[in-house]
Amino acid sequence: MTKPFRTLDDVDVKAKRVLLRVDLNVPMEQGRVTDATRLERVAPTITEIAGNGGKVILLAHFGRPKGRDPKESLKPVAAALSQVIKKPVAFADDCVGEPAAKAVAAMKDGDILCLENTRFHKEEEKNDPAFVAELAKLGDIWVNDAFSAAHRAHASTEGLGHKLPAYAGRTMQAELDALNKALEAPARPVIAIIGGAKVSTKIDLLENLVSKVDALVIGGGMANTFLHAQGIGVGKSLAEKDLAATARRIMEKATAANCAILLPVDAVVAFHFAANSPSHAYGLDAIPSDGMILDVGPQSTARIHAAIDDARTLVWNGPLGAFEMTPFDRGTVVAARHAAERTRARKLVSVAGGGDTVAALNQAGVAGDFSYVSTAGGAFLEWMEGKPLPGVEVLKKQ
Repeated sequence: MTKPFRTLDDVDVKAKRVLLRVDLNVPMEQGRVTDATRLERVAPTITEIAGNGGKVILLAHFGRPKGRDPKESLKPVAAALSQVIKKPVAFADDCVGEPAAKAVAAMKDGDILCLENTRFHKEEEKNDPAFVAELAKLGDIWVNDAFSAAHRAHASTEGLGHKLPAYAGRTMQAELDALNKALEAPARPVIAIIGGAKVSTKIDLLENLVSKVDALVIGGGMANTFLHAQGIGVGKSLAEKDLAATARRIMEKATAANCAILLPVDAVVAFHFAANSPSHAYGLDAIPSDGMILDVGPQSTARIHAAIDDARTLVWNGPLGAFEMTPFDRGTVVAARHAAERTRARKLVSVAGGGDTVAALNQAGVAGDFSYVSTAGGAFLEWMEGKPLPGVEVLKKQ
């Protein structure tokens, strides 16, 4: 299959200055990196380019600084990255101008240099042409390995692709391949599990998915909005009652597109929003008026199991209940473990993404068993909504 975008297979990086856009936005506490997942993800691209004699010049943002702020410096992140890849990583105090030019000029083939936070310059987020030109002076080619920032048209994530020959790094390539398998050219039937608190944040997502998947499981607080829209009493549960018409419209669209919508048929209800508060499973016709739905019930869990068994591809975004509190994580954990088991048995391609979803899969102990888990929150959601991502579009073969 020919790739719709250029990758590192299409370029000889030897002796070239490679501007490599990566995601180094890692959690820090007291100047130490507390979770190196993102550093581990970009390591293969960095070591491959360096190993092939390219000069690796890392571009990244960190946090949301307003101008220069030593607390948002990438210097400690570069040191942590050096430990992950077991190679020295030099650091330049700026990403443009003399400090950057000097550091790049001093590089030998195979060296790795991290430039300071691109967001110290307000021109980065404005995709300012003069700033893009300053960055472009430092490199011969541009490699984008930051899918998580691909939904933003910033200087280092999109602008450079118009100035220099552009390629996808290995992390970006893996992400695009996984997403392609999930929605663009999937093995059918395809099922989507969409959970989370609010329908309002996922209207575009649901509208896009009903035309692409064969079955859509709706869970979490969102499901209560759909149940309410059908005239079912949801007690004191979280529900966006003003979105009843929207929920009905999405269900009509699903019917027209031949997409089955699976809503809960029973629910785990408690009277206090707190971990381990006494709870009980009720049928939908018997939800107590002073109760709160905090998870899917056992019959719903069995139906989700059956839907996963019928599917060959699963796309997952959002938990099925209040998963951050026991025992209301049960529906999510049980479904995640079942999907993991089907994936291990090679009967299912499973792709999941979004912060809460990643946390829930980690809690279930199965994140490593899914075919692909995207850590790219916003970009993953926009991709699922069917929106073109600027940082990906610019990589497509012109």
